[in-house]
Amino acid sequence: MRLFTVLLICLCPALPVAAHEFWISPEEYTLAPGESFKAEIRVGQDFKGPGYPYIPQNFARFELWTQDGVVPVEGRLGDMPALQMAAPGEGLVTVAHQTKDYLLTYQDWETFEEFVTDKDLGPVLVRHLERGFSRDLVRERYSRYGKSLVAVGNGAGEDREVGLLTEIVALANPYTDDLSGGMPVRVLYDGAPRADVQVELFAKTVDGTVTETKHRTDAEGVAVLPVAPGVEYLVNAVVMREVVPEGEDGPPWESLWASLTFRVPVE
Repeated sequence: MRLFTVLLICLCPALPVAAHEFWISPEEYTLAPGESFKAEIRVGQDFKGPGYPYIPQNFARFELWTQDGVVPVEGRLGDMPALQMAAPGEGLVTVAHQTKDYLLTYQDWETFEEFVTDKDLGPVLVRHLERGFSRDLVRERYSRYGKSLVAVGNGAGEDREVGLLTEIVALANPYTDDLSGGMPVRVLYDGAPRADVQVELFAKTVDGTVTETKHRTDAEGVAVLPVAPGVEYLVNAVVMREVVPEGEDGPPWESLWASLTFRVPVE
């Protein structure tokens, strides 16, 4: 059964649906040094979605950024959850994951329009037509850039830029800092702050209730997000950029998805 599942996923490279969020989902956000560290790679909507196994051909990077250095995530083909390691030494750990590129063809213009509007991606619809592309066949390339913050031992330390093409950097440590004034994050694209862009915040309470709120970054690419103790959070932001199609059927658009997950401890 496990081999069948692995083969099925290998044969279906477009499984991560483009209009859905992508995130790293640890089983526990606080661990003791050396304790079993497990995390799912998930795709879905409203902070709900299935996990995907450890398939090296489907990702470009998978790492643990500790306060002492970077550790590659290693596993066996088909492992579920995808991350299964012993927790590293004490401190804040940033899990980073970058998928490979995928291709998507939208079934109709209305679906593409709904996606662009929901993610507040700017004049994409106008530019699509200005560039001479058809409403009847919209193609897109996309990739995902996920991060997650986990506290090992005392959880001390800070998140940092890990060099993803787009990423969300936590400017406070949710496990050690005072978040009564909110959780500040910076949204980056190609190393530069993204000013005045939409940031989506999904909050999941202990009973599984999920709420979504939308926020915007300031001139420095920073958004201060409202958070509460005992709640798990998924922060999401999308870049849509024009690309030159390769060949007649090449996509004229590329979306880049950044996410960050963490849980605020109970006071």
